[in-house]
Amino acid sequence: MTTLNDLQAMQLRRLLEAGLPLAARPYRVLAERIGASEDAVLEQVRHWSEDGLFRRVGLVLKHRALGFRANAMLVMDIPDDRVDEVGRALGQAVGVNLCYQRPRRLPDWPYNLFCMVHGRERQQVCELIEVLLAEHGLSDIPHQLLFSTRAFKQCGGRFAPPAAPERAHG
Repeated sequence: MTTLNDLQAMQLRRLLEAGLPLAARPYRVLAERIGASEDAVLEQVRHWSEDGLFRRVGLVLKHRALGFRANAMLVMDIPDDRVDEVGRALGQAVGVNLCYQRPRRLPDWPYNLFCMVHGRERQQVCELIEVLLAEHGLSDIPHQLLFSTRAFKQCGGRFAPPAAPERAHG
């Protein structure tokens, strides 16, 4: 079995942070970029996954480019003894793209559960939220619907050391 050397491993981490290439065999493309075999790259990725370096490989969709311009975060004040149950249910609901718990920041911010919903039209998102709240018995809980006003750059985590700057020789 072929393994990556330290330099190749560092290069692979940097490449993975930038995202997988859009190709039928993305790990082969990465292997070619670092001068390694596809098997060695796949083995390294498996090793990192087993070691807990990452939990999953995800996909960042540029939802605005796909026409989803009415994007809102539903923030809710869920009783602590129900937040896990409600979070799991809403996280699996059709139309919810992201659901997570965060600590309240009292007295100004009483919300502890956040659900991201993307839609083409603002009214569509509002109707979906009303249905979700009703279906899950949450219509009477304190909540707000916060619509995005602008988009920020989306990217995954960055953990690999930056590339060394090129030095002039002479």
